[in-house]
Amino acid sequence: MAQFIKIYPENPNPKEINKVVEILRKGGLAIYPTDTVYGLGCDITNTKALEKIARIKGIKLDKANWSFICADLSNLSDYVRQIDSPTFKILKRALPGPYTFILPGNNNLPKEFKKKRTVGIRVPDNSIAKALVVGLGNPIISTSIRDEDELLEYTTDPELIFEKWENLVDVVIDGGYGDNIASTIIDLSGGEPVVMREGKGKLDIL
Repeated sequence: MAQFIKIYPENPNPKEINKVVEILRKGGLAIYPTDTVYGLGCDITNTKALEKIARIKGIKLDKANWSFICADLSNLSDYVRQIDSPTFKILKRALPGPYTFILPGNNNLPKEFKKKRTVGIRVPDNSIAKALVVGLGNPIISTSIRDEDELLEYTTDPELIFEKWENLVDVVIDGGYGDNIASTIIDLSGGEPVVMREGKGKLDIL
């Protein structure tokens, strides 16, 4: 059964953050808050954990389109090919914020993502998510925890999330109520920005 850990976003307790980081390091799955909806994630370098999430989502790992949660733009060069100045300016304007940017991936992507030409990058404006990435030392995967209920696409109450996911994951972070609007997805891999999904992030950054 999963642990349920309360962390305050205004000032995340390092001890509690480290507890979650240790779970991620050992291949555990975590549900954590972002600046949009709650996300399901794991360490991007842990194959077994990635496979577990793929099974939960009912997809093959090599078909998964998950985002990498980064703490800031300094992680970009680890996984993204060199980007031009206009693209970088858009990223600078938008991040941290409720956006997912599709960017051209480089050869350093973990082996499970090597076949992909692009990678989704998120730098959420959420201190808990960023502290987890900093503690872990590399990005974590982000895939949303959609609800089967058409009217309620995303569950926002951490206690209800815990009830539903306690036997599927290793830890659920209670970081307060989540949002029910997902991130705006913008494809910057082909030069001109293409809006793939309009979500919480406004388009005036383009």
